Amino acid sequence: MAELKYEITQEIAVLSENAKGWTKELNMVSWNDREPKFDIREWAPDHARMGKGITLTPEEMEVLVNGYLHRDEEPTFD
Repeated sequence: MAELKYEITQEIAVLSENAKGWTKELNMVSWNDREPKFDIREWAPDHARMGKGITLTPEEMEVLVNGYLHRDEEPTFD
């Protein structure tokens, strides 16, 4: 398996921390020397290891934020 190369280019927010010290974070991350994207995932305290996460382009992040800010009511999951 090829080595995964990443660089956290901007730390935006720590969303939460678990009992083992891992933090769920929103960062800008460049994966394999590509343009940085918004990234939400759990990180070890030294950022040497990570959990599964999600990356979003700036356009996707805008849709996500606007959708949250302009919601009319709490979602229902029937």
